Amino acid sequence: MKHISDKDHTINKRLHRLYTPEIAGRAVDSIIDLIFKYKSRIQSKEYPLSEKDVILITYGDQVNKDHEASLQTLKGFMDRHLKGVINSVHILPFYPYSSDDGFSVVNYGAVDPKMGSWKEIEQISGDYRLMVDGVINHISQFSDWFKAFLDGDPYFQDFFTEVDPSIDLTQVIRPRALPLLSEYVDNKGKIRYVWTTFSRDQVDLNYKSHRVLRNVLDALFYYVEKGATLIRLDAIAFIWKEIGTECVHLDQTHELIQLMREVLHEVAPEVIIITETNVPHHENVSYFGSGDDEAQMVYNFALPPLLVHSILNENTTTLTRWAKTLVLPSDKVCFFNFTASHDGIGLRPVKGILTDNEVQYLGNTVKEHGGLVSYKTDADGSKSPYELNCSYIDALTHPNETDEVRYKRMFLAQATVLVMPGVPGIYFHSLVGSRNYHDGVKHSGLNRTINREKYNIDWLEKELETQGTLAKKMLDNYKRLISIRINEAAFNPFGKFEFLDLGPSIFAVDQHCIHKKERVIAIHNFSDKEVECVLPETIPLPLHNVLALNSLIELNQKSSLIKLEPYQMLWLKGKSR
Repeated sequence: MKHISDKDHTINKRLHRLYTPEIAGRAVDSIIDLIFKYKSRIQSKEYPLSEKDVILITYGDQVNKDHEASLQTLKGFMDRHLKGVINSVHILPFYPYSSDDGFSVVNYGAVDPKMGSWKEIEQISGDYRLMVDGVINHISQFSDWFKAFLDGDPYFQDFFTEVDPSIDLTQVIRPRALPLLSEYVDNKGKIRYVWTTFSRDQVDLNYKSHRVLRNVLDALFYYVEKGATLIRLDAIAFIWKEIGTECVHLDQTHELIQLMREVLHEVAPEVIIITETNVPHHENVSYFGSGDDEAQMVYNFALPPLLVHSILNENTTTLTRWAKTLVLPSDKVCFFNFTASHDGIGLRPVKGILTDNEVQYLGNTVKEHGGLVSYKTDADGSKSPYELNCSYIDALTHPNETDEVRYKRMFLAQATVLVMPGVPGIYFHSLVGSRNYHDGVKHSGLNRTINREKYNIDWLEKELETQGTLAKKMLDNYKRLISIRINEAAFNPFGKFEFLDLGPSIFAVDQHCIHKKERVIAIHNFSDKEVECVLPETIPLPLHNVLALNSLIELNQKSSLIKLEPYQMLWLKGKSR
């Protein structure tokens, strides 16, 4: 391979598209230094994604025990309950932070001492595939970088974006109903107006500075050295700012992601980049790039609200219509599928998929279920719903409904994630059926806290040992379902897939493993009534339901007549032609 200082190397070309020739030259030199620094410290290894990959999404301090580092407690929980079932873990920001439950990072290179140390992180990465957060759009106002900026340190003066408040910024797309510019007073008493996309405590970094790029790449390399093989780029759509534009999805943003991937792959080609862009679906999928140059995984953000919509309405028409549009640019990329995460259920991703009235219905229903709705500021100054804040299980069920109904609807949603083409992600609270955490919202004043409760490990273990609890039922059956999924080659995230129209209450996906000539057709009933459907004649028989061994499908002349009980699912395995 050519040395990256060669003018024809793609890294060099990308840097010259981002910066002037003089600055690009400096950036090349600093990146060469980083690559040589980490080549001697990181041992590259083969680590391809497969049907075996299921990712737990969790806070580092999700479970706690007195006199024990919470990361150690978390690993103990995973070893006891998930070993051999879930092989990967996304630990949400475990760095020292000042707000937003970790997403206002104070120090990229440290572990929050309340959670533990790099020792615990490396122990986890030794037994599980590790995803970490690159919270690189912004940094805490209490970070050393921002303090040095306010103190007048020359090195840090271009690390942040200062803007004259009289300049018209109304074109900028806003994900929050908060001021875009925040005021800070420097060491000389001067007011500095600095770009803050998300909050005053989350100060945006300025990637027009090659020094910012160099320091961020240093942090990402360090995470790889500590065992990370997946890097989630948080809020990456907003990373480049150009006044006079919407400042989202800019060409420079895509160029930066492609550059970061290439630089990391110079040392560790097994690293997977996953982009977190909570935006309308057609914008979200642009981060696949051409299929071999940008993100290898993209969050399937439209899926969580569409599943809620479909289950509440007992109708999968919109879900199936949208799923049929899921076309990938290559067999080297895939979706990251999930229902819940540390954030709420985003509504921007279903813009153009659900009508305004349907979105309004979701918001009203979630409120009836004890949830909340967060809003963003639009270009005309008005506010519109941005996300639903509710535990996923409560979003699906009214408080007056029974735990049996609650479980069936939740389990149906989670099973659907497991059969969607791509890699499934499971939020800790979905794994154990957590309910709305209203006390947390009262304490923090933040809507998102409703889905971020932390548990005493002894209390949780008791819940999981007690027959009849919702937590035990969810975890036991979830593990059984995952155990089946990870042993079916047809669920490989890079396999062929097709969504079938089998009726307005049914969601069906047909996935293939080409080299084994196997297929699994997952058929899920989204209604509380018994339904029937007929498989296409082109699907060869026999089939058997891997969720219930030796369960053959009834024959009706030349077709397969399928009967499903309310909320029932069938995973039918057979041969591909």
